Amino acid sequence: MHSFWWLLCALHHVIWAATMLISIQAMPPEPPVRCDKNGCNLYNSYGVWGDRKDCHVQNVTYPTTEEELRLAVAYANQNKLKVKVVSQFSHTIPKLACPATSSGNSMLISTAKCNSSIEIDAKNLAVTVDAGIGLRRLIDAVEEAGLSLVAAPYWEGVSVGGLVSTGAHGSSWWGKGGAVHDHIVGLSLIVPAKQSEGFAKIVKLEPKDQIFNAAKVSLGLLGVISKVKLSLEPRFKRSIAYNFTDDAQIENIYMDHAKKYEFADITWYPSKHTAAYRYDNRVPLNASGDGTYDFLGFQSNSILISKSIRATEKTMDNGRSLGGKCTMAASFLGVKKLVANGLKNGLIFTGYPVIGPQGKMQTSGSCLYSTAADNSCAWDPRINGLFFYETTAIFPASKFGDFIRDVKKLRDLKPNNFCGVDIYNGFLIRFIRASGAYLGQPEDSVVVDFNYFRADDALTPRFNQDVWEEVEQLAFFKYGAKPHWAKNRNLAFLDVQKKYPNFNKFVAVKRQLDPQNLFSSEWSDEVVFGKDGVKSDGCAVEGQCICSEDRHCSPGKGYFCKTGLVYKEARVCRYSSSPPSPFSVGSGSDKNDI
Repeated sequence: MHSFWWLLCALHHVIWAATMLISIQAMPPEPPVRCDKNGCNLYNSYGVWGDRKDCHVQNVTYPTTEEELRLAVAYANQNKLKVKVVSQFSHTIPKLACPATSSGNSMLISTAKCNSSIEIDAKNLAVTVDAGIGLRRLIDAVEEAGLSLVAAPYWEGVSVGGLVSTGAHGSSWWGKGGAVHDHIVGLSLIVPAKQSEGFAKIVKLEPKDQIFNAAKVSLGLLGVISKVKLSLEPRFKRSIAYNFTDDAQIENIYMDHAKKYEFADITWYPSKHTAAYRYDNRVPLNASGDGTYDFLGFQSNSILISKSIRATEKTMDNGRSLGGKCTMAASFLGVKKLVANGLKNGLIFTGYPVIGPQGKMQTSGSCLYSTAADNSCAWDPRINGLFFYETTAIFPASKFGDFIRDVKKLRDLKPNNFCGVDIYNGFLIRFIRASGAYLGQPEDSVVVDFNYFRADDALTPRFNQDVWEEVEQLAFFKYGAKPHWAKNRNLAFLDVQKKYPNFNKFVAVKRQLDPQNLFSSEWSDEVVFGKDGVKSDGCAVEGQCICSEDRHCSPGKGYFCKTGLVYKEARVCRYSSSPPSPFSVGSGSDKNDI
């Protein structure tokens, strides 16, 4: 119990540090590409890919202009190298940006230095930017010009090229919607070409072009995005308030909520039977207020606190301590209520509503921006801080209510089993509109994100991992949700190509622009295009497969392949205190092991 009082004390200091007039800043993330005499390795911001295998490439090049980008693609084409693009950030969970092959014939192109141009066309309400420009820099530039970018992801540590190519989004069913790619009005794409064309060429695309809808969300499979043109609106402010209340009606009122508030979202804490409804609409620019949304989870944290929270969570997971996890979840929820999840009227939160300019309310990531050695983003791999999975499922709006009903059935069997997700941010529920992009959403959709504990070792099973596996399979298989392209464990992508009615149109454009598959990789061949992978011992422990045999789980540690508790077609790795029958899959479960 002492450790939980210590945790509460630590949390008090996190809040104090985030809100007082002091200059506590973050240790900035390391660059994603790091090289030595043996070549280069690409890392994501968590330091570990889904398969825990390194992404090794022979070299990386750093163009500074569009022409230098073209020459880099030409070099790869001429030398028959697999090639991928990375920016100054690397926040994708899957290996989208990894070109590595067993032959070693691969290279990376970084847009980290291709970031000099932001051209604002105030008359036509548009901005054209280099693909390597960071989101925060873009937002600040357009706001200074008296304009606003309407859609943005909640996390600002992304490049413009990266966020549009992976389908990044905020939350809105209004106007053009919450997905940034649906605000694109032009882009330039560098693709392989014939020798007579210099081995690479720049293709400039507008909405009237036949291949525009393939290029808007391209996953880096068509070529290198060099420039993006986005629509803007006159500068505006937003008014935000959270209502933390009972979760009884989520499945019945989520559509009404999204229609009533332009930037609505809902955060659901299932173990606490609590939902936080975000009331978020634009207000006139002359409305009083200069607030900021500095999301609590993206603020700088003391390294000591981040390490201690991780150590505490590991101890509880290893000790199968539901009570401990639920104490943490209750504490974290209390903190979020106290500080409005990071909303600030000025220097601190003083009350609802919080009104502020769009550029200060639409996205956050303050842990990115400084150099002090004793603070960092909480998940920085150098500090052994938070380490987690992130599952993101995108539902047709009409199916989402039934998904919530099934999750509640699973929750109600034993509510404390859901405390693990509430330690992070519960279920974040957002809204995006139907899109013309071939790899976008064909209908108005609801997006659900949830984070949960990941073990240090690939073969170490997690306490109650069957719960999250069943929720995953409910989402992706029973209700046909689509995976966010830049998040998720591999199992989420099973048969993904069958979920997009325009997938074959995208493939046709790829064959047209990249006939030699320079921009394909082992990951995209398996995950995006459905090449069969091989199931191995323990593959289900980290979501590399769905179990069909006990060996895919961790039978030596008491985890066996079982059926779901609510979704009987699910196959999950569940702990059992007694040896299974020879026909454990499909045989149900002992209630004592729930």
